Amino acid sequence: MFYRGVTSILVKDENFIHLCQPDSCKSCGACCGLYNYADSSRESLIGRLRRRTRLFGEMVAGPGDLEAFAHVIKTTEPQDKIYEVIYCCEYLGFLDETEQTVGCLLHPLQNGGTDFRDASFYGKELCDGHFCPSYYYIAQEEKRALLAIIDDWYLYGLCITDIDLVKQYFRLISEELGEMPSAVTFKSDVLKESALRFFSLKTSWRFRSPETNRFGKYYFDGSQYMIHHIDYEALGCERSRFDKIFLSLTSHFKTVRDLEQAEAIIIDCIDDFVERYRKMW
Repeated sequence: MFYRGVTSILVKDENFIHLCQPDSCKSCGACCGLYNYADSSRESLIGRLRRRTRLFGEMVAGPGDLEAFAHVIKTTEPQDKIYEVIYCCEYLGFLDETEQTVGCLLHPLQNGGTDFRDASFYGKELCDGHFCPSYYYIAQEEKRALLAIIDDWYLYGLCITDIDLVKQYFRLISEELGEMPSAVTFKSDVLKESALRFFSLKTSWRFRSPETNRFGKYYFDGSQYMIHHIDYEALGCERSRFDKIFLSLTSHFKTVRDLEQAEAIIIDCIDDFVERYRKMW
């Protein structure tokens, strides 16, 4: 048995990895539309979540107060979205005083056992039974490794939902090493630091497109999304072997020199991890 949107998880199957709420250091609210706001910067989202959590505590004593709470959030927060079809749930907030985990303010473990989730847009049944694509497509050892690497809710949510970024990184280091490093090895400060340097590119990438309707490899026209493609022909070169990573990082290259510099950054990240790993083992 397991619970979603909570600060502590009860799990019978030891092999089950709860990607939404894996531990007390991080969590993911992407399925609730957390990163779908036009301004989804860390600072902006912290402000939203902090205010919601405070208001929920002040306004909601029972289910009869939820409509008023939702009205306040919807009428006082900026509602501009990247993708209009994805709903941004107003009941997403911080679950702990240290603001390390985000999750459902309606969950029974947040409300003394009372379940308010039927008041949400998706309802209790869907929220309780939903598994994101990452649950199915990211391998077990890759999940465990990522959990060991990232201890930050904002970066964790961006990375765990980016299947290509995760799988490409572990594929590249595995090809260089001739094996997939055990997830336990990523708990080493030396290796964790190196891997975190790569995944932190998700928020610090210097070649990120300035377009506001881009999110990873997708771009949106308001009602539907399409896969973005980098025009390598216009740059006068062949498709990069890091193409999937570049798309995950929402890349835009003006010149072939930009592309070469971007490739050098990825190569340096991979080489750095491989060198550190070999020194340790």
